[in-house]
Amino acid sequence: MPPNKGEILLEFVVQGNVVKATAIHAATGVEASIVGPANAGRDVLGQAAVRKLKYVMEKKA
Repeated sequence: MPPNKGEILLEFVVQGNVVKATAIHAATGVEASIVGPANAGRDVLGQAAVRKLKYVMEKKA
């Protein structure tokens, strides 16, 4: 399935002054995570995680 199709779930885990953002492609279960500063904002971290997920899925295709 192309990375631009389907639902993408986002998970944020705060650990002190960093946040781990994970993007999961719901249909395939493929996931990608990034870690960034807690003050970066969820929008920025979520977008970065989605970009990494798309990269990973394109590489696997």
